[in-house]
This record gives sequence, structure tokens and C-alpha cells, in this order.
Amino acid sequence: MVRVGSQSMVAPLRRVVVKRPADAFVSEAKIEAEWRDLGFTAAPDLARARDEHAAFVSVLEGAGAEVLSLPSGEGTTLDSLYVHDPGLVTEAGVVLFNMGKPQRRGEAPAMGAALRGWGVPVLGEVEAPAMAEGGDMLWVDPKTLVAGRTYRTNAAGIARIRALLSPLGIDVIESGLPCWNGPEDLLHLLSVVSPVAEDMAVVYRPLLPLPLAELLEERGYRLLDVPAEEFPRMGPNVLALRPREVLMLRGLPKTRAALEGAGCLVHEYAGDEISHKGNGGPTCLTRPLLRG
Repeated sequence: MVRVGSQSMVAPLRRVVVKRPADAFVSEAKIEAEWRDLGFTAAPDLARARDEHAAFVSVLEGAGAEVLSLPSGEGTTLDSLYVHDPGLVTEAGVVLFNMGKPQRRGEAPAMGAALRGWGVPVLGEVEAPAMAEGGDMLWVDPKTLVAGRTYRTNAAGIARIRALLSPLGIDVIESGLPCWNGPEDLLHLLSVVSPVAEDMAVVYRPLLPLPLAELLEERGYRLLDVPAEEFPRMGPNVLALRPREVLMLRGLPKTRAALEGAGCLVHEYAGDEISHKGNGGPTCLTRPLLRG
């Protein structure tokens, strides 16, 4: 059985799941058939996406993480590149989600099959009409999970997560987010906040729920602000490789300067094909299985 446990977003990354473009995008024909319906800004270039993703994975491996790759799965789309969203990892196993975006509902069954094949325990599932997505799940500490209430994660989904995690001694706190641009535009909780250490997070304050800001500050977090001009390019989407060592998209100089000014070691990757066109940053591209 593969050891799992990721009730932290900043502890050293030991084992992580990705899905390579060859298995998510598959072919130029699949890309052409799906990209508009899924809300991509343009059709990804498959060859360039492969190169970008290989460089991205090299950074993960260079940080000491074992990288597991999901195979292509029936009923999955281009969006399956963003492996963070179909579930949540605890020390007791993985919770698989019924995703809020209808086109993505084949991803959790496909991920579940792969995880079981690797010997990863499944703790439970969020089933319809309940909905949840990993991009709305924020670990404040190993016993505190903030669940964003969004168009992709509903009240029933949060209630189900709470029922599964409460026996583990985990406090699940609901945090509502603004409607923003409506259900067709993506605003996950992790679109506006990323922890980078046990006491530090990158945030886009104009969309950060006030109760969450207060909670983070009460817990001793220092909040680093992403400027407005870098928010649309996913400035708040930063992946911690370990405390104060992070991976972020290239082309965010002010956010990078804030991180480095706070003592962080920053790695960058080019994400024109794998991130910007599908609106998925480094956190979205990874599903940590083991941290610590």
C-alpha cells in the first residue's frame, strides 16, 4: 500500500500525482473538439505542452518528490490535466469528489481507479447532488480545512466532507466566496490564496473572504499581496515545494519579488500551453499524495 498524507499545503513534497499532456490532451483532434466547450482561451499546442510539462515535472523531481502519472482515462477531457481538483488527500486516504463542472465528472472515477491500482486507500466519496472540487480546499493546518463555498462546491458537498473528516479530528470551516463573474468563470478558493509556509500565504486581498483573512491572521499568517495586474495571470496560484520554497508561473515579477523579499526560494516555469490557456496554475497541475 502506498503511504499517503497531505493535511498540509506546505510540508516538504514527497509524492505527487500529475497527468501528462499526452494522456490528458491526447491528440490534436481531441483538443480541437473540446477546448471551446471547456472554456480554454485557445487551443493548446500539444508538442509545446509536452515540453512545458516535462520541465515542470523536472522541478518537482529536483525538489525530491516522487512523481506518479495518471494514465489516460475514459470519460475525461483536456481539463483532466488539472489533477488537483478530483479529490482531497488525508492521512486516512483520499476523498473522491463529484465535481461541480459537469464536463469533469469522469475525472474522479478515473483517478480513483488509478489510486486503487497503486494501493492508495480511498476514505470516501462526495456523491451527487453534493459537489466539491479540490481547488476550493485549503489546509490552514493539519487539523483545519477551509472549504470554499463556490459554484463548484456546494453546501451538501461541504457537509459530506465534514462528515468524512470529523472522525479524524479535522475541523472543516465553510468560507463563502463572491459570485465574481458568474458560474461560467472559474473562481476557486485557491484562486485567491496559497500558503507558502506554516505562517505565510500569498493572497489576492480584494477577493479574499474577510473571515478567512481574519482566521489566517489569528493563526499567525503573514499575508503577501498579489497586485491587481498579476491576478489574471494566476499570481495567487503558488505551489509550495517545502516551507519557503515555491514553484510559480513565469511572468509575475511583483509577486516573485514579494516572495523573495519574505525569504522564499522561487522556481518558475513556462505555462503558456499547460496553464494560461486552461486557467490552471502549479497547484492545479499537481495532486500531492504525501507531504512531510
